[in-house]
Amino acid sequence: MRIEKNLMNHPRVTRRKATPSVLAGIGLVMMAMACFAFMDSLTKQVTLSVPVLMVMWARYFIQAVVTSVVILPKTGRTVLITERPWVQIGRGALLLFTTLLAILSLQFLPVGEFSAIVMTSPLLVTLLAARLLGEHVSRLRIVLVCGSFVGTLMIVRPGSDTFGWVMIFPLLLVVANAAFQLLTSKIAQTEKSMTTHFYSVWTGAVLTSLMLYWGWSTIDNLSLWFEIFLIGVAGAIGHFLLIVAFEKSPTATLMPYMYAQIGFAMFGGWLLFDHIPDHLSMLGIGLIAVCGLAGGILTLIESRAAAANAAH
Repeated sequence: MRIEKNLMNHPRVTRRKATPSVLAGIGLVMMAMACFAFMDSLTKQVTLSVPVLMVMWARYFIQAVVTSVVILPKTGRTVLITERPWVQIGRGALLLFTTLLAILSLQFLPVGEFSAIVMTSPLLVTLLAARLLGEHVSRLRIVLVCGSFVGTLMIVRPGSDTFGWVMIFPLLLVVANAAFQLLTSKIAQTEKSMTTHFYSVWTGAVLTSLMLYWGWSTIDNLSLWFEIFLIGVAGAIGHFLLIVAFEKSPTATLMPYMYAQIGFAMFGGWLLFDHIPDHLSMLGIGLIAVCGLAGGILTLIESRAAAANAAH
């Protein structure tokens, strides 16, 4: 690929060595992606027997408790300090909505295909940022977005027997997730990452607790409770690993490695459900992954070029 060739020949890339901090960030991102893929795979399995709302409540409540136990002893009440409390709560509600769409999508889609579709969100953010924030977007990025869209079509296949009204869930999820990422990037300019995470998980925990009356079901199987517990723990660990990773390494450096979640998700789908994507879906997944990786590498090149220009 031309992008890979340019990357290898770029002077700032060939001379820069990965620092221990950057390597640690990459390792943390890979572990976070494994946690998220594990959480999605287990969620798909648990929701076969447990109501969706109950799974959402457990996921957010466990994350909120774990987050509080880890953060509050270190930060105290300062973690609650925010300049935009209602924006933080609104972001938490939007995250809860994306979680609902994700769980509904997982009920009808294999985990690998689901993860590939979700990973088109960063590319969609590129177009939304150009449209809503007035940011410059190169033609190459537009081509990458179109490529990921083609990959999505290869998975959902409009007009085929596999395409039904339920496909609206993953498509809505991509749009909602892109809006969530834009809002997150806007909040990150003034808010601390731990504060944002704290408000997000507790907003989800409170809202799902208020609705739990209509979604509670008695569970006598202890193994199901253990799996529900693991979903919450995996989500909490994954988010913490991601936060620490972005503190250690630049976003542009880490973005390409986030697409490893697709591979982990495909492995989870095979392990738990004995599912292997068919040839057309595999091509679509591959196209999305290639476009996403290319977009991440392009961001890395642009950020390093901007840093070099600033140094001069």
